[in-house]
Amino acid sequence: MNIYNQIASNKRKTWLIIFLFVLFITTIGYVFGKIYDSGLFFALIALIISTAIATFSYFSGSNAVLALSGAKEISEKDNPHLYHTVENLCIGAGLPIPKIYLIHDESPNAFATGRDPKHGVICFTTGLLEKLSKSELEGVTAHELSHIQNFDIRLMAIVAILVGFVAILSEIFLRSMFFGRGGRGKGQAIFLLIGIALAILSPVIATLIQLAVSRKREFLADASGALLTRYPEGLASALEKIAEDKKPLKEASNATAHLFIENPYKNKNNGHWFSSLFNTHPHVEERVRILRSM
Repeated sequence: MNIYNQIASNKRKTWLIIFLFVLFITTIGYVFGKIYDSGLFFALIALIISTAIATFSYFSGSNAVLALSGAKEISEKDNPHLYHTVENLCIGAGLPIPKIYLIHDESPNAFATGRDPKHGVICFTTGLLEKLSKSELEGVTAHELSHIQNFDIRLMAIVAILVGFVAILSEIFLRSMFFGRGGRGKGQAIFLLIGIALAILSPVIATLIQLAVSRKREFLADASGALLTRYPEGLASALEKIAEDKKPLKEASNATAHLFIENPYKNKNNGHWFSSLFNTHPHVEERVRILRSM
């Protein structure tokens, strides 16, 4: 699949995820409402809320991600070397220069966000800038620019916000079961059981989908970034240095961890197939092997 097919695929997935999210939240609202004999009313409220959240995640999801990460925007005069590195690679990729943000943290890492290349953002930690060589920094930058070019940034920012909202909604639903006074009829009891099952399983399923999409995007961005720099070893070496550093990122959160180039929690990947489902990133060893075989 070429780059243009990947971009078109990501755009389709974005709208599909938004549609399924609105449908899912509306269904949850209906099930919740049936417990209180007000299914359609709760479904309408859920539809309004989910549409509002989906709209927010599309237009402002990246701002929320940056706020959660404690990132601050910088200009060319603040770090000319970094700015020119990004600028030169953007010229090669035919992309507008994204906004550049810094996180003041010793842990080396980086991520990209935004809803499209015109509103792209690349964020680096100060630890990354201190520990990587010129070619390694170019490799990481090219990787993040590939996320922007491929429209991964829109897809993953929206997924991060929506998955977080599903978790919050499920928590509210479960708490209401203990403190609410739903109907006691047989019909209400059935919907109560369905609602509890959805509330327990939906955050897990949503997270698994989020992480699976994230891992696939990382492989694609590695390959696209290596093609941009024409030097796969730069990114391969950078990934090794980032993985070897054991300091976790202080501002990392479950909502944003999948966006970074490598797991910001620095957890050791477990080889078991079940636990690997919950990894935010592919194994560094596998990514490096693929890069060095290019």
